[in-house]
Amino acid sequence: MKRAGFLPILMVAASLAFVCGQMAAQTVQTVTPAQPKAKEITPVVRPVPFSQSEDEKQQPVTFRTVDQMTQKDRDLVADAESTISERAGFMGLEFNGGNWNYEQVVCPAFPNHVLLRFTRNNGTNEESMFSASIPRDGDGRVRIIPIRLKGYSLFSPAPINTLTISAFNHIRSEEHADTPQQWLGIALCYAALTGGHPESPLIAKSTGEQKFPLAMPATLEITTRGNLNLFFVEGAADRRPMEWTMIFDRKGKLLKATRRPAELISSKVLHPAPFDVTGKAIISPSRLPDPATNK
Repeated sequence: MKRAGFLPILMVAASLAFVCGQMAAQTVQTVTPAQPKAKEITPVVRPVPFSQSEDEKQQPVTFRTVDQMTQKDRDLVADAESTISERAGFMGLEFNGGNWNYEQVVCPAFPNHVLLRFTRNNGTNEESMFSASIPRDGDGRVRIIPIRLKGYSLFSPAPINTLTISAFNHIRSEEHADTPQQWLGIALCYAALTGGHPESPLIAKSTGEQKFPLAMPATLEITTRGNLNLFFVEGAADRRPMEWTMIFDRKGKLLKATRRPAELISSKVLHPAPFDVTGKAIISPSRLPDPATNK
């Protein structure tokens, strides 16, 4: 009886072992990792508010005397004279003191404005100066940019003054430009309105035509945040070249401007002694020692 009962138990154990083996064989499988799906990323192209075309004709900032101005522009200045006087007086520029002269600042970047620079000098170094902008079509207001009063800045120096930057941004917005403007022309116009006198060779296309070939070339830099940094050198015949940095936001609004003396690269032209066919230096007779003095 005992042997008969042991056989069924043995058979049941064998069956269980067989079933478990089959299940284990079905559970162990080779899993192939899923291939990652490729996703095409479209780069974000941020619009730049300035023209970057190298082929674009670059026009310099020029200056005109009153006699060189068109009659239409002179009439516009005459109509705005009372407003200029009032706002210059409000800035403490003593405009009613007389002896003021002005010249027109011709900026191709601002065709819809008549830009002027007023100066007064009584024969001393105490020069007073300010700039004024007059909208041609009346869509805007007359604006004053103080530069100097009797040789001193009324606030902080005009090139870095927040009031100057604000006035400049308003002038640009009043232009209602339909197409991006040439960035270097805008920068040179800012330099002129703040007392500078930039010359046309500064924007020469070739290095050989530059007036200051050892100075930093004009550069437009686009940052990762979308801001635009403008670097250029302003020079004049009677002054040391000045290095400018202007920071604009992605919409073309001027945020900051700095100005300092330019660091020019010093150079010295060396004239090596000529050599003959044997490789020996040829000494000119003027460099040979005098037999009498041996010098």
